[in-house]
Amino acid sequence: MAAADDLRAVYRRVPAGVAVVTVDHDGERLGLTVSALVSLSLEPPLIGVAVARQAALHEILRGAGAFAVSYLPAGETGTRLAAHFARGVPPIAMWHRIALREGREGLPPQLAGAAGWLDCVTVAEHAAGDHSLFIAEVTAAETGPAERALVHSGGTTE
Repeated sequence: MAAADDLRAVYRRVPAGVAVVTVDHDGERLGLTVSALVSLSLEPPLIGVAVARQAALHEILRGAGAFAVSYLPAGETGTRLAAHFARGVPPIAMWHRIALREGREGLPPQLAGAAGWLDCVTVAEHAAGDHSLFIAEVTAAETGPAERALVHSGGTTE
């Protein structure tokens, strides 16, 4: 079995897009920065997102059945948003001074100014080590005003 440090060294060399997954369920609205988000299929349109089981978002995402994805814009704004939603901000402070665009009916808000947005409905969940892999059907996709998305590579975001 590969050692965790060896895997991290390889993964640092492979760029990954950075997004914020948002969920709004039973009055709880949360967001989490993720880079483990992949396109799985175009027909039907499916994505997969891996979320750590200990993350506050995990159980809420499990119960919500739907979530939104905002691909962060490259540059300072995207870097700031990635850090904000990665650090486990208490829910009361999570949305303070964050520009949002309201989600479609029944879906959580998305972050304004993104490179793109996805509306998703969860269709499956699989245990994956210390994470769960949520498989979702993309019900809507829209490009945003940012022409480039934030990318995590070499331990930094750009």
